[in-house]
Amino acid sequence: MASILDKHHILEKNATLLLVGSLLVVSIGGIVEIAPLFYLQNTIEKVEGMRPYTPLELAGRNIYIREGCYVCHSQMIRPFRDEVERYGHYSLAAESMYDHPFQWGSKRTGPDLARVGGRYSNEWHVQHLSDPRAVVPESIMPKYAFLKEQEVTVKDVGMDLKANEDVGVPYNDDMLANAEADMKAQADPNADTTALLQRYPKAKVGDFDGDPQKLTEMDALVAYLQMLGTLVDFSTYDDATGYR
Repeated sequence: MASILDKHHILEKNATLLLVGSLLVVSIGGIVEIAPLFYLQNTIEKVEGMRPYTPLELAGRNIYIREGCYVCHSQMIRPFRDEVERYGHYSLAAESMYDHPFQWGSKRTGPDLARVGGRYSNEWHVQHLSDPRAVVPESIMPKYAFLKEQEVTVKDVGMDLKANEDVGVPYNDDMLANAEADMKAQADPNADTTALLQRYPKAKVGDFDGDPQKLTEMDALVAYLQMLGTLVDFSTYDDATGYR
């Protein structure tokens, strides 16, 4: 053993041998890490309660990305005491399994939004988006009042769901066929949402922007924010085994 170690200087003094040796070690390490993934059907644990976004939530998520909200707000609570005590249970991989792209990150000019759903009323969100400093005086967030004036494009929502289905999101034929109707019904306080809730359990329904006469981008964005972090019941979740 000692004689082998004594010859280590040969590698140290020969750049070609050192390069070949380094590539060999890295290749072996890479194969050991990557090869098992080809034999696993899924590397994400199954978590009860997760479902695809409703058409309205998906539209809101698209607006969230379009307006660059992800630049200042992450959606990933790390397993550190300060983050868990402030934001709630740390994020699970399954919670973003239907996100294309995901909204992870640690850059927070504003707070993390992974568990913002249900923490504030619809009215609070509308006011905050319209004039952030009216509710958070120290906020540097721009105003998004124009979202309340812009109607959501309902026409292509079915194609949006189909595109997500093509990359693995489990939308079924029933969801695709009722995409436009579900989008309108979720924000209509007078609509029958029984079928919608069967397709998308725990979906928040009703007027989101305070104007039931039209379906706006504000409706969509608030609907999306209100569902974040609400699908998994952490009162029955066990960190070690999944559920108890």
